[in-house]
Amino acid sequence: MIAWRFIRIIVHLFAGMLTCAVIFPWTSTATHEALIRRWSKNLLTICKVRVRLIDRAADSLSAHASSNVLVVSNHVSWLDIFVLNTLQPCHFVAKSDIRKWPLVGWLCEKAGTIFLARGKQREVRRIYEGLVHQIEAGKRIAFFPEGTTAAQGAILPFHANLFEAAIEARVPVQPFAIRYVDAQGALHTAADFIGEMTFVESMRLILQGGGMTADLIRLPVISTENAHRREVAQAAWVSVGEGLGS
Repeated sequence: MIAWRFIRIIVHLFAGMLTCAVIFPWTSTATHEALIRRWSKNLLTICKVRVRLIDRAADSLSAHASSNVLVVSNHVSWLDIFVLNTLQPCHFVAKSDIRKWPLVGWLCEKAGTIFLARGKQREVRRIYEGLVHQIEAGKRIAFFPEGTTAAQGAILPFHANLFEAAIEARVPVQPFAIRYVDAQGALHTAADFIGEMTFVESMRLILQGGGMTADLIRLPVISTENAHRREVAQAAWVSVGEGLGS
């Protein structure tokens, strides 16, 4: 059964590549987003991951949920990208290592992922300037400010650099908290993608995990008006931590 599901994932990945190569060049952005959302939902279904949206955003700010914001979240797994995409597809900022992943890396690139090399300040500046222009153009940008994945139950400090893009573009930050739980509501460790674990090893654990629920917790937006990037990053970190703890 696991082998069959793995084959289904490979077929699904190739179908996604075909869509990007043949359909994307001739269709609108709205069509791209609809296809990415559907493809992400189907991938998670094959992996037996059910997404449950938990909306904790205040009513007065909920209008920002579908408007121009910078999306941030804690980072547990490669699944996080597709969980967020089921709500509304984003252009993600991700570490350049992901570009080297077989099939998935190419798909992420075609879906608009922005790859960032670690430890290169000039690269960070270039990406930052591009993010401001894309946010101002109405694109929905997302990134994981921890900079790497963390085991569930832990949240690493948020790097503040890219929060500056939201401040300069004059848009709020929309934080999300993501956790993966089993049928009893306990954290599902099969979702953890940490250390030297490979993508294939992570996939095997998920397929053997017997299914899980991805809680996608939408939190109140954070204003960036007259704020410093470190203040915004800290406020987002606190918000996500509280979301995971509740």
